[in-house]
Amino acid sequence: MRTKRDLNGPITQDSRAEAAEIGPEMAATKAGNRIDELDAAILHYLERHGRATNYEVGEAVGLSASAASRRIQALEASGAIRGYRAEIDDRLLGKRMTVFIRVTLERQSAAVLSAFEAAVRQSKNIASCHLMDGHYDYTLVVRVADIDDYSRLHQREFSRLPGVTRLETSFALRDVMEGRN
Repeated sequence: MRTKRDLNGPITQDSRAEAAEIGPEMAATKAGNRIDELDAAILHYLERHGRATNYEVGEAVGLSASAASRRIQALEASGAIRGYRAEIDDRLLGKRMTVFIRVTLERQSAAVLSAFEAAVRQSKNIASCHLMDGHYDYTLVVRVADIDDYSRLHQREFSRLPGVTRLETSFALRDVMEGRN
């Protein structure tokens, strides 16, 4: 995958319409404030154009650069914007396979869940981790170079995660879409 900026090409003026997809009933921020239509438009725009200037954000949503800057700062302070990051093409790093690992733990006590989640957060090999409802306790998403790379990580890391009793793995044949691009 390429960076969000590269994927989206030139900046467009339709962010307000795109923000309508989010809707006015957007969830409350950590500070308890509701997100209004302009904030939703800013969030949607920054989600697709994370390196945009305040001027570009303002142009996209109909605000001045200074007004856009104030709203962005407020969104950051409230926790609605948790950070900024680069999206890296894992294939350029030799990681061509996406692997989904369904995890069953020995039990679902708070201590076991906490120990498992702490270990997952420390792993540099796990792209994402999701607590699940249903038959499995967690689903992990991992990017690896090939089947040998996965086998090595399975033996040395994944099967040794705290509380794990079973791992069930699926390999993606092709990545169709990642993120919201």
